[in-house]
Amino acid sequence: MLRSFIAALFSTLLSLFAQADTFIVGAQNIQYYPHYDFSQENDKGLAWAILEAYADRSGHELIYYDMPVKRLQLEMLKGNVDFVYPDNPKWYNQIIPASDKFFSTPLTRALGGTIVNPDDVGKGLDRIQRLSIPLGFTPVNWQSRVDQNLTRLVTVTDTLSALYLLKKNRVDAANLEYSVTQYLALTSPQYGPFTLDPALPHDNVGFMLSTINHPEVILDINNFIRTHGELIESLKQKYNLRDPETILQELRERFYP
Repeated sequence: MLRSFIAALFSTLLSLFAQADTFIVGAQNIQYYPHYDFSQENDKGLAWAILEAYADRSGHELIYYDMPVKRLQLEMLKGNVDFVYPDNPKWYNQIIPASDKFFSTPLTRALGGTIVNPDDVGKGLDRIQRLSIPLGFTPVNWQSRVDQNLTRLVTVTDTLSALYLLKKNRVDAANLEYSVTQYLALTSPQYGPFTLDPALPHDNVGFMLSTINHPEVILDINNFIRTHGELIESLKQKYNLRDPETILQELRERFYP
């Protein structure tokens, strides 16, 4: 109880005494709603909602620019953007090494994996000879098969294009995020239904904010997330985003009882 009070007091003091600044957030120009879609004028997804809640309490102003994945790190290196979202120290990046960046705690956790037509669940890894993947994404779990010419990557510019190819059977699977595909299948039923096969490669990955010049803001954001658990949880419920492990367990019980 005392620890929680001290953490809350520390957060309040930071907000009171920190100088309010304007920062530029460079974000992937990929439709990954409900996690994020920074091309939208109004509601940009959960990550945006969390960052805006932080900005409201800290006094900072956050301005968002969406741009191609491969440009983000370069623009931060040039000093044109202050932060990059999403980022993760495990992701491949040849422009700025992870050791040179400061990362926030995950704003949200995503279940990336192998998206297939429901009738193809359980048919195994060897069936996946063509895999669609958004341009700029790193197929970590598939790299071995790609190197052995067992799976060919079909790069696309956006998530809907990946699902279109899957719907038309021009690829065998798509390397995408589960909640994103469920949202798109709900709002654009002509592209669905799809599901994630829990027996095929998947990841529970944290979507973080990164910077090279503003570690003090990262610390402040981390403290905000830690001390505003109820707010963060309510935002997750608003965007219907659940813990990846919970989703995986449900999928395993459904398809592999």
